[in-house]
Amino acid sequence: MEHQEIIKLQTYLQQKFGNAAIDVRPRPRKDDSCEVYLGEEFIGVLYLDDEDGDRSYMFQMAILDVDLDEVS
Repeated sequence: MEHQEIIKLQTYLQQKFGNAAIDVRPRPRKDDSCEVYLGEEFIGVLYLDDEDGDRSYMFQMAILDVDLDEVS
């Protein structure tokens, strides 16, 4: 993904979730996905789907059971 596209995705996520700490970063040696961070914590991967001429994105976030233990 190009830099301008990454910035647009970051702005969209920040507005959608009301959190300016969301940071979308390019992945080393990958041009079909980006990493998503909340501050300095990695939270997921944003994948580009460019099949059939329709460009869309999928956000994948894993939630570990140990992370749920931290929620009270």
